[in-house]
Amino acid sequence: MWTALLAVVRKEFRQAFRDKRIAFMLLAAPVIQMTILGYAVDLEVDRIPTVICDQDLTSQSRDLGAAFVAEGTFRRVATVRDPAAASRLLEQGTAAVALMIPVGFARDYARQIPIDVQVLVDGTDPNRAQVAMNASAQFLAERAVGVSLQRLSQAVAAGGAVRSLPQQRLTPRILYNPRLKSAIFMVPGVAVTVLLVITTIVTAMGIARERELGTMEQIMVTPLRPAVLLLGKCLPFAIIGLVDVGTLLAVGSYLFGVPIRGSLLVVAASSILFLFSTLGTGIFISTVSRSQQQAILGGFFFLMPAILLGGFMTPIENMPAWIRPLTYLDPVRYFLEILRGCLLKGSGFADLWRQFLALALFGVSIMTLSVLRFRNRLG
Repeated sequence: MWTALLAVVRKEFRQAFRDKRIAFMLLAAPVIQMTILGYAVDLEVDRIPTVICDQDLTSQSRDLGAAFVAEGTFRRVATVRDPAAASRLLEQGTAAVALMIPVGFARDYARQIPIDVQVLVDGTDPNRAQVAMNASAQFLAERAVGVSLQRLSQAVAAGGAVRSLPQQRLTPRILYNPRLKSAIFMVPGVAVTVLLVITTIVTAMGIARERELGTMEQIMVTPLRPAVLLLGKCLPFAIIGLVDVGTLLAVGSYLFGVPIRGSLLVVAASSILFLFSTLGTGIFISTVSRSQQQAILGGFFFLMPAILLGGFMTPIENMPAWIRPLTYLDPVRYFLEILRGCLLKGSGFADLWRQFLALALFGVSIMTLSVLRFRNRLG
């Protein structure tokens, strides 16, 4: 049995690396995809193009406009006086935010009269619009509080009581990703996605190719047992998948600064369990496909829901309530939670045992059903 298994494994390795396209897809493509997606998928929003509509043209209004763009979230692209001109820049897409400073701003400021400052936001990009609204509201609120405390301190000091008032400041501390770099959050998801695509599609194509060329029937007339044949065809892709995981982690850590705070043993164990699910899915797809083209289409039919429901791009908590139960049926969710927890937080087996249990159940179940269907198709 071991001799036959090694022969099949050796044959699969030779066949995979004989075709330069498949070899490229197995080894080079994951690194290229990681690099491109790691740089391209950027959720950080800054330097939002902003037009300052200064209708007052005073030193106080200019100071407000300069302070609004000083932090870096907003980038001044124009300064106008006519509100219609600011609206045109929003309509043309030149600006995404317009700060409207009204006439009489300096006069009302000196008289200590409440001032209404309007911020217009282009909502075609919801993520950018939300960041712009939050940042502008925080800026104006902090500025209003600062002005109020300054005037109150001056009033109290003028009365001869004290020269300053005690202030309480909220200082947040951000854990695990202090600089809020989106790449640190996205790269583990990219690694999971690439591994899912590579192992599922290639496994389905490899077995479908044997059936399409008619070599499967020739192999089955030999003394080779179906279980040995299947194991021999899957084992090379499992090894390549583990190599891809290590390579992607190294690339992510070197290029994007993704920390590796947890044990690599946790990553390796979860990768093996996840490969049970992906390889099993590839086997199942191959049993319902008559050609490699059908295997590719069947693979992508499975891949898109798995990626979207796994929490790669959208947090599961933000999904509609009716769709969240479906995420519990997705192995990608559990593998992604393990990777992010281990790499970013240093979580171990004791912290992630639920995810490991779910991955094991899904992996064993999917692989068992796929093997049974494969044997039935051969029978």
